[in-house]
Amino acid sequence: MSTTDVPVLPDPAQARAWAREELAGPGYEHPGLVRRALGWVVDRLEQVPLPHGTGTALTEVVALLAAVVLVVWALRRAGGPLAARRGAGAGEVFDAPALTAAAHRAAADRAAAAGDLRTAVLERFRAVVRELEERGVMPEQPGRTAGEAAAAAGARLPGLAPELAEAARSFGDVRYGGHEPTASGHDALVALDAHVRAARPAAPVPS
Repeated sequence: MSTTDVPVLPDPAQARAWAREELAGPGYEHPGLVRRALGWVVDRLEQVPLPHGTGTALTEVVALLAAVVLVVWALRRAGGPLAARRGAGAGEVFDAPALTAAAHRAAADRAAAAGDLRTAVLERFRAVVRELEERGVMPEQPGRTAGEAAAAAGARLPGLAPELAEAARSFGDVRYGGHEPTASGHDALVALDAHVRAARPAAPVPS
């Protein structure tokens, strides 16, 4: 185990947040050893005093924080639910070579007609992002992630910001999180594509 792989010791609030985030994942719907262990740690962190003194309470808090760090670190390294969620949306939107919005849209239509919702969802989101770049709503940026694209577009199209953010999450979940796309999620992206093409962006904020 490399020391650079192990996260720094969090404060109690951060440790509780990490444990709760892990327990909220899709892999922990049913009771299990890891879920019970993390749940016990959260309960203990809620009960013990914050570590601004000395003695037994401080020792107990430090030990519990260390337990959270080790458990969550191990789950992330093992590819557990939290690792999958962290990967969602972390990668680039586009693969080489670069295509036009129309080409991505056509690829999405072909995939949808063939029943390939995964490709349809990915290509439709790419069509949305490329459309925004081609229209000058946001500049082209190699390596841009789905979340970055949604944030940049949402600043210019505030009325569509929630839809753009949800589309970015859907793209990340499908491409990086291993989630199966749904027909409703695909339809939402098709609607977003139409809304983006009809929208008039707000003036950029002066720097």
